[in-house]
Amino acid sequence: MIKVGITQGDINGIGYEVILKTFADIRMAEICIPVIYGSAKVASYHRKTMELQPVSFNQINNAKDAVVNKVNIINCINEETKVDLGESTAIAGEAAYKSLERAVADLRSGTIDVLVTAPINKHNIQREDFHFPGHTEYLEERFGKDGDKSLMILVKDSLRIALVTGHIPLADVPKTVTKEKIMDAAIRFEASLKRDFRIGRPRIAVLSLNPHAGENGLLGTEENDIIIPAIKELQDKKVLCFGPYPADGFFGAGEFAKFDGILAMYHDQGLAPFKTLAMEDGVNFTAGLSVIRTSPAHGTAYDIAGQNKASEESFRQAVYMAIDTFSNRIEYDKAHANPLKKLYVERGGDNEVLDLTGDE
Repeated sequence: MIKVGITQGDINGIGYEVILKTFADIRMAEICIPVIYGSAKVASYHRKTMELQPVSFNQINNAKDAVVNKVNIINCINEETKVDLGESTAIAGEAAYKSLERAVADLRSGTIDVLVTAPINKHNIQREDFHFPGHTEYLEERFGKDGDKSLMILVKDSLRIALVTGHIPLADVPKTVTKEKIMDAAIRFEASLKRDFRIGRPRIAVLSLNPHAGENGLLGTEENDIIIPAIKELQDKKVLCFGPYPADGFFGAGEFAKFDGILAMYHDQGLAPFKTLAMEDGVNFTAGLSVIRTSPAHGTAYDIAGQNKASEESFRQAVYMAIDTFSNRIEYDKAHANPLKKLYVERGGDNEVLDLTGDE
C-alpha cells in the first residue's frame, strides 16, 4: 500500500481542518497509509475548536512504523507550540518548516512514497534554510538532479495548466519568457502528461503573453519573436502544441476543453481561470522531479481558519492524485522498460527491405 506523507502546513490556517475532515472518512486509510508530520496536540486543538468529527491518531516516532488502516502522526514540533488561528506568526512558520523538512527527509530516503503538502505562508516560513517563494522551488533544489527542473501543473479532471514562469514579479515576466524556456516547459509538460497522466499523444495549447496574441505586433512582439518560433520548433520535434491563444477568449469560449494540457506564460494567467473553474477541488502538482508532490490549490485561508467553513475536497483530491500518479509512473516505466524495436519497410526500386533492427 502506498505510504502518503502529509505536512501540516501553517498551523494557524485551514491545513489541519482539511486534513482532519479528509481522514475522518475511515475509507481514506484503507486506500493508503497516511503519515502526518505535525503534532497530535495541535491537531486535537483544531478538532476541539471546530467540534469536528474525531480522528483516532496512531502516534509514531518514525514513518517506518506506520500502521495500515490507521491515521499515523509523527510529532515533529514542540508540543507547547502556540496556535493563533487566522494570524501569521513566526512560530507557525517555524512549525511549517520543521514539518516539511522532516517529511522531505523521509521522501528522500524512500520511507514514504509520495508527499502531500498542506498550505504554507510563503512569508513567515522564510529563514536561513528556506529562501524560496514556495514548495515547488524548494523541492526542485532538494530533488532536482541531472538538469531536472520542476514544473507547476494545476489539475482538475481533464483541465491541466502548466506555467512557463512561476512565482516571480509580473514586471519580470516579459524578459523571462524566452523561446528556450517555453520549449523546455512544453517538453517537460508533455513528458508529465504521458508518464504521470498516461495520455498517449497529448495535445497542448500555448497561451499568448499579450492581449489578443499581440495583434501582429501592435500590442507586443513576443508572440511573433518568441512564442510562435517556439511552437514551430516544438512541432518539428513532434510535440503536439498549438497557438498562441489569447487567454481571455480561450477560457471564455471553453476552448480549453479541447486540449490535454494548457501552457500559460505566467502565474495569474493560468491560476486565475483555473481557480475560477476549480477552486473547490483543484490540485497543485509538482511535475518534472523524481518524487511526487501534490497540494490543494488553495492557500492558508486565514480569514476562515477555525470556523469550520473550509472544504476538504481539494485536499482529498490531492491525496488521490498522489496515489494515482505513483501507480501511473510504475505502469508507464514498466511498459517502456523494454520497448519493441521499430518495424518498417524501406522501398528502393523494385526491392522492399523489412528492417527489424530498429536502428535509425
